[in-house]
Amino acid sequence: MKGRDLALLTDLYELTMMQGYYETGAYRKQVVFDLFYRKNPSGNGYAIAAGLQQAIEYIDGLRFTEEDIAYLEGLNLFSADFVDYLRTFRFTGEIYAIPEGTVVFPHEPLMRIKAPIIEAQLIETALLNIINHQSLIATKASRVCWAAQGDPVMEFGLRRAQGPDAGTLGARAAVIGGCCGTSNVLTGRLFDVPIKGTHAHSWVMSFPDELTAFREYARLFPDACLLLVDTYSTLKSGVPNAIKVFQEMRAAGIPLRNYGIRLDSGDLAYLSKRAKAMLEEAGFPDAVISASSDLDENLIASLKLQGAKISLWGVGTKLITCDDCPAFGGVYKLAAEENENGQFIPKIKLSNNPEKVTNPGIKKVFRIYDNTTGKIKADLIALDEETINENEPLEIYDTSAKWRNMRLPANSYHVRELLQPVFIDGKLVYECPPTMEIQAYCNREKESLWDEHMRLNNPDIVPVDLSEKLVQLKSKLIDELSGL
Repeated sequence: MKGRDLALLTDLYELTMMQGYYETGAYRKQVVFDLFYRKNPSGNGYAIAAGLQQAIEYIDGLRFTEEDIAYLEGLNLFSADFVDYLRTFRFTGEIYAIPEGTVVFPHEPLMRIKAPIIEAQLIETALLNIINHQSLIATKASRVCWAAQGDPVMEFGLRRAQGPDAGTLGARAAVIGGCCGTSNVLTGRLFDVPIKGTHAHSWVMSFPDELTAFREYARLFPDACLLLVDTYSTLKSGVPNAIKVFQEMRAAGIPLRNYGIRLDSGDLAYLSKRAKAMLEEAGFPDAVISASSDLDENLIASLKLQGAKISLWGVGTKLITCDDCPAFGGVYKLAAEENENGQFIPKIKLSNNPEKVTNPGIKKVFRIYDNTTGKIKADLIALDEETINENEPLEIYDTSAKWRNMRLPANSYHVRELLQPVFIDGKLVYECPPTMEIQAYCNREKESLWDEHMRLNNPDIVPVDLSEKLVQLKSKLIDELSGL
């Protein structure tokens, strides 16, 4: 997002509301918005927060260019005074956010924005665009990697992604979620992540025969010789020709490192088992057998159950597009506003759909871990002034079913606050880690979940509860407004 003019990356109604705030004189009023989501994607038991680096770059560079101003003036929709105000627009507020790579759950704020309402309103659309997309892909990648049971997973969906940004930033998110690398060279350069790949069928078809194509590829890339064996006949020519090339490399004294075959069609379970037997019989038991061909977490899990001899997975279309769940569903809701005395008054949105009733006030998120296992016990959404004393017992409960409660003895648990300061008074105070460090952090985060939380179908759900003070505040506001 660096160096890009993105002030107009917004919905029109953000700008019309901004003009309304400006013209009525309310634009300096401080407000608090929460960015959160209501439902885990793909039926998952959790999500992975991602996109914060790009959100920071967007906020840090947010300003209206003269070209932007000229375009807005040409719409004949905005007043001259308001457009003149936009010439010096900068974000001056405060943002707290959950770090990228963190395991997160529905309804807890991923970002908390406190700013003049005119500023907080503008950034809504872009923040949702950035956080929704990357969190979606990182979560999908985490599912795929879990299904692979420790085998490396390569992301190579660029050609099927919905545009260059989706392909490039989606690949970054996939690496955060657990992929060992990407085929996207631009992602590799921008974010210093491993780039990986083999060759296409066109390489084989461009030579007089398959064996010649394999020999030439091995000559050019002896340290990364992964041969695509299904151009003509996987078992009759592809695998035998690959074995012949490996034998020639060994006879020539060329070390066999990062070598093997790729399957891209057919019955991957059957072909991989036959290919594995052929490679072992020829003396190449450590040859990589990689597979592609419209893979996703469900197909990978099925192939694992069938005993497929695949050790490297290439996942493209169904990962980069998250084809079973095309949107993350994050929302951005007003939680508090400043009154004439400078106090923040909690705000709530009611709805006929109970899950759409918002949690009011300025909030924080506590993550509670079991001291013995290190696993997450629950998350607790609380008001910002609340604290938890780990030396005292703690009781939390499901607000929709109070008999579902959890009592934690003193000193049996520890607590971490998830929201971290990112911008204070418009100044960036957060340093984004490199992408591979975020991936390592994400892997540790996933270790804090039980396998029951990570299974692909009908996972157990980590409790996300509200503090008693927040429950009381929410109930009070509902009672006050429900009679309207």
